[in-house]
Amino acid sequence: MAAPRRGRLSTGAAAPQATLKIAVPSKGRLREPAITLLEDAGLAPETPGDRALAFPCRNAPVEALLVRADDIPEYVQDGVVDCGITGLDIVRERDARVQELQRLGFGACTLEAAVPEESSRRAIGDLAGARIATSFPRLTCSLLPEPIELVDVHGSVELAPRLGMADAIVDLVSSGSTLRTNGLRSIGVLLESEAVLIGPPKPREEATQLASVFRSVVDARATRYLMLNAPEDALDAICALVPGGRAPSVLPLAEPGMVAVHSLVPAADVWRLLPELEAAGATSILLVPVERML
Repeated sequence: MAAPRRGRLSTGAAAPQATLKIAVPSKGRLREPAITLLEDAGLAPETPGDRALAFPCRNAPVEALLVRADDIPEYVQDGVVDCGITGLDIVRERDARVQELQRLGFGACTLEAAVPEESSRRAIGDLAGARIATSFPRLTCSLLPEPIELVDVHGSVELAPRLGMADAIVDLVSSGSTLRTNGLRSIGVLLESEAVLIGPPKPREEATQLASVFRSVVDARATRYLMLNAPEDALDAICALVPGGRAPSVLPLAEPGMVAVHSLVPAADVWRLLPELEAAGATSILLVPVERML
């Protein structure tokens, strides 16, 4: 478990300030999506310059602090900030005393075990007794069969087998192209990760409210608002095609025998749904983004 950082806060931390402090990755693949999430949530940061490490957000008493993603679980655990955005893989590796408040729908990747193409190992169970190079030693030890020999590597983990340092690696994978480029193949997924909002075991009410706001943005991003016109006699067929948790709204039009249909639909279904709706008799089909969804 991540140890509290000495000298940062005294035991029995001071009472929370009125301003909610949120830690945001200062660089890397999570930084820009995290800033965009703040903007989409109505909390566009007021950045005074590129070198700013802390800045207020508009429209709410929220202050963002730019820090290393690897440090965010400890910052939250120690009470330096009220909540933070970082990767689930980092949270699990650091084993800090924090709780997951909301998954954020970006930064998706997987922690995978991989071996050289010519290796005879084909599954996770085949790694018992192997030398494993990784920058995730805690997760590797807990998720792989024992015994294993850890080779702690930071950066360019994929080179370890080629250099004779290890028989296999455990590393984050997005597309898999880096593995293939270095002559490696995955033999199993150990953890599915994405960006998460984390808070202390007993989060402030404002942090819980922020998680709810973020959830409304995440849900909206995965949804589109569908509007179309259709003949009344095609209504049953069209309603049967429209997915979603609620029945669509049906409104009469000025033209006799015609209705308007409004519904929320998953964005992932749009490519399939539109031609099917058109074939069923829908016209004037319009899809628009959804800003928030509660």
